[in-house]
Amino acid sequence: MGASPAIDLLKERANLMRESLLKSQTITDNMVGILGSFDHRLSALEAAMRPTQVRTHAIRTAHENIDKTLKSSDVILSQFDIIRQAEATILKGPHEDLESYLEAIDLLRKNVQFFSSNKNFRWSDGVLTHANNLLSKAMMKLEDEFRQLLSTFSKPVEPDRLFECLPSSLRPSAESPGQQGEGEKNPSSNSPDQQGKIVETAIYKPPTLIPPRLLPLLHDLAKQTVQAGKHDQCVKIYCEARSSALEQSLRKLGVEKLNKDDVQKMPWEVLEAKIGNWIHYMRIAVKLLFAAEREICDQIFDGINVLKDRCFAEVTSDSVLMLFSFGEAIAKSKRSPEKLFVLLDMYEIMRELQSEIETIFEGKACSEMREAAHSLSRRLAQTAQETFGDFEEAVEKDATKTAVLDGTVHPLTSYVINYVKFLFDYQSTLKQLFQEFEKVGEDSTSQLATVTMRIMQALQSNLDGKSKQYKDPALTHLFLMNNIHYMVRSVRRSEAKDLLGDDWVQRHRRIVQQNANQYKRVAWAKILQALSVQGLNSSGGSGHGGGDGGNSSGVSRATIKERFKSFNMQFEELHQRQSQWTVPDPELRESLRLAVAEVLLPAYRFFIKRFGPLIDNGKNPQKYVKYTADDLDRMLGEFFEGTTWSDQKR
Repeated sequence: MGASPAIDLLKERANLMRESLLKSQTITDNMVGILGSFDHRLSALEAAMRPTQVRTHAIRTAHENIDKTLKSSDVILSQFDIIRQAEATILKGPHEDLESYLEAIDLLRKNVQFFSSNKNFRWSDGVLTHANNLLSKAMMKLEDEFRQLLSTFSKPVEPDRLFECLPSSLRPSAESPGQQGEGEKNPSSNSPDQQGKIVETAIYKPPTLIPPRLLPLLHDLAKQTVQAGKHDQCVKIYCEARSSALEQSLRKLGVEKLNKDDVQKMPWEVLEAKIGNWIHYMRIAVKLLFAAEREICDQIFDGINVLKDRCFAEVTSDSVLMLFSFGEAIAKSKRSPEKLFVLLDMYEIMRELQSEIETIFEGKACSEMREAAHSLSRRLAQTAQETFGDFEEAVEKDATKTAVLDGTVHPLTSYVINYVKFLFDYQSTLKQLFQEFEKVGEDSTSQLATVTMRIMQALQSNLDGKSKQYKDPALTHLFLMNNIHYMVRSVRRSEAKDLLGDDWVQRHRRIVQQNANQYKRVAWAKILQALSVQGLNSSGGSGHGGGDGGNSSGVSRATIKERFKSFNMQFEELHQRQSQWTVPDPELRESLRLAVAEVLLPAYRFFIKRFGPLIDNGKNPQKYVKYTADDLDRMLGEFFEGTTWSDQKR
């Protein structure tokens, strides 16, 4: 009975719970219904809003497209503005404002690039055609401006301006302002070797060919022309203006194009002066004109390396050939001894300028000019070397028939010796020249010594031949003595002594002495026989001696008279003839007189002392004993003076 109320309570609670659950289900069902209704409504709303969303998206896209189109239009319109502005500037031309003109060209080029990369623009082809035509006009005007500027300021340099750029030691004298004469070839009396050292330290100031303020403008013009692809036109314009100015500068200076035939026809004096001028012109051309030309070419074509060397080569080529043509003509012309020194001068200037030519004419485009300079230098060296051989042969075979009647130094001797002395003024040049052709193991100094010795030997051989033209053997030896003494003395007083050596000097001094002894023997042997006691005997004696024992030998007075007559006649003849002979060197002349006096006077004094009394005791003693020893000594002092017969009579 006690469990029944608890069960009822549980049932009651269960019923309550069932009712609660039923209510909850109802509420849930109601909520689901409500939510389902919302879903249906939302779908309907979404369906209703979809057209609006589509329209909104379309409007937004349209706005974006409009923005893009407007931006593109702005860009295109700005390009049109650029064309319009550039066209206005270009039509004015570059002369008034070149900087703005060049900027307009740059903008126009960018404009062409823009329309070339925007082919979709339907008017792009037309715009491109217009822009390119405008660009062509612009470049034509630019070329005209380039040509006009170069033409206006490319003027020949007057000689006076060039002379002012030279070191003072190389400027012409006021007497010959238009040219450098032979007398001005070496501004001082220094030897060529010394002169070369002066020239090396001299300062040259290349002239201003184009005003410096114009060089940047010309550079910009050249750069624009090249950028337009007109390389050849740029080169043509530049070279026509500059090459003409350069050539005219050289012609005003005096440079002329000559060939071998032209040179061959010239008198030597004229040719020698022209060679001196040419040497001067070479220095001016290389150190001033070509150097200045290279400088402006490098500045105008700075950064345009493809044209820089080419333009310089084309500008200078004709001028270089004109200059070198004279050198080539001299080198190819007929060789002669007098040309040797001018050949050496010409070779020396080429050697002096060699390093500068290599520097100024650098680059592949200038290789022909460098090669032409090297070829000329070598040809001059070769011709000079061949002239050495010709000179040696000419000396040995000189067939001058005109003998020097007085036995003095032959003109050939003085000519050859002076020639050799001049050679030693060119020692460094000659050594360099010999190095051009020397073989392995050869020394240029020894080559110069060998050449000099051969020339001296050729001279000596020729003198031996010429000495045989004299009928009087005494004069033969006097001639050889004079000439070889002249050779020895000249060598001893020059640099040739160091090259030929003491052995050569001593050997030829002995030859001089040998000829002096031979002269004395040949010229005076016969007259000394007249003073000799040999052959005197008592046969036919009719003399009556004096108290001084002068006739103790029993020699007849007649014999002694004949001896005195013979002596007088021979001495007078010797005096007359040998007073006309010449020993030009005072020391040698006095030495030879003394040598004769040392033999003649003691013999004469002895003869007078021994046989004079025989004559004194006879009739007219002065007829036989005409001279005292002092008279003979005085008359010997008149020997070898080169006195003419008319002088003697006076």
